[in-house]
Amino acid sequence: MTHDASFPSRTVPGQPSGATSPEVPGGRSLSRRAALGTLGSLALLPLGVQAAIARPGAESSTSTPTGAIRSYDDMIRELAQIERSSQGQVTVRTLAEIGTAETRSEQGRELYVAQVGHGDRHVWIMGRIHGDEPYGLEATLAVLKALGSSGQPAHRRLREEFTLHIIPMYNPDGSEMNTRTTTLWDREANAPRRDAQGAELTVDLNRDWTAEGFLARESRAWYEYWTMVRPSYALDIHHQGQKLDPETGEPITFSLGVSLAPGGPTLPGIRDGEFDVLTRQMASQVWLDTRHRGHITADRYDVGGGQVIDIRGGVVSAMMLGLDWAGLNPDGHAHAAIFFETSGNTRDGDLGQRGRGKFVQQNILGVESWLEGLASGETFALAPEIWEEIPHAPVEYYFTDWGGVIPVS
Repeated sequence: MTHDASFPSRTVPGQPSGATSPEVPGGRSLSRRAALGTLGSLALLPLGVQAAIARPGAESSTSTPTGAIRSYDDMIRELAQIERSSQGQVTVRTLAEIGTAETRSEQGRELYVAQVGHGDRHVWIMGRIHGDEPYGLEATLAVLKALGSSGQPAHRRLREEFTLHIIPMYNPDGSEMNTRTTTLWDREANAPRRDAQGAELTVDLNRDWTAEGFLARESRAWYEYWTMVRPSYALDIHHQGQKLDPETGEPITFSLGVSLAPGGPTLPGIRDGEFDVLTRQMASQVWLDTRHRGHITADRYDVGGGQVIDIRGGVVSAMMLGLDWAGLNPDGHAHAAIFFETSGNTRDGDLGQRGRGKFVQQNILGVESWLEGLASGETFALAPEIWEEIPHAPVEYYFTDWGGVIPVS
């Protein structure tokens, strides 16, 4: 295994030395307010998305215009253009160039990652681990473009504080097939692998980071890269089905989640509860910064029926657990991570062109808030109890991938 010299030998999660601890939530400075929105400006978005935001009263339709969704080839072209225009700020590489053992997707597509910034703290941002959840790709490309080409003080600060590893399309095969999962592939036959009954073998890549998992080449490749990067924080951008506020009936556009339930059966036991606190703070930071945006209605993520997830095979869950697979993470490196959920997906519909702009925009604003809070130190000063103020249904059960559905005691 080849390790790039730019990767750190050790990264410790938590507040940086010398970080400020402003009063919260009401004590935000004018400069912080001015910084918010810089990554999410309309100028950073494709013209079609700008038009969608600008159209008054825009709402999503029940059809999904998949022809308007960026493809794998679109991503490659956009990454190349961003790298060229960044004048050296952005580096785009494939995992083959980096030197992981597995370098391509199941069907043989190159796996791309972009790096921007030169700070000591490494940050992992990923989109489209589920192929029918497209706007993590849109948002990560917009963020990358801003950080790579902007001279604004807020962007310079983020480049100085962090080295960001941005993965716009974790699951290129599923993205091209417009499926949540990927299909295990027989490369010699150039055909899907099948079980004894003749059914195609598919894998949800967001359940594949387990001691018994790593069935897909993508999982093995990205896991090894994670062990090389050793990030301090991670963010995963998803979509969920259509969701309504149970009291008002208002559509929820943006849900904030922690894949190991705060206060649940797993997270409080990790690092003496450090991540149980920090994940609440990170999600609360994003909620505080986005809750008054007119096009965003935010809540906490759940799966309905009073159930919240406590899944240990999810990518960001395994990161917090410090999973050591195949001896690649022997010291159990771990870090806090959260995820975003945008309403609608191409599986359930309701990702119409008219809603596209606001969905992409809310993810850009969320990424911006998350990074700004970590860079300034404001996130570490937030009371973790703010998590309880984020709108949510009463938690009655933990939905797990290891013990079934567990009632809250």
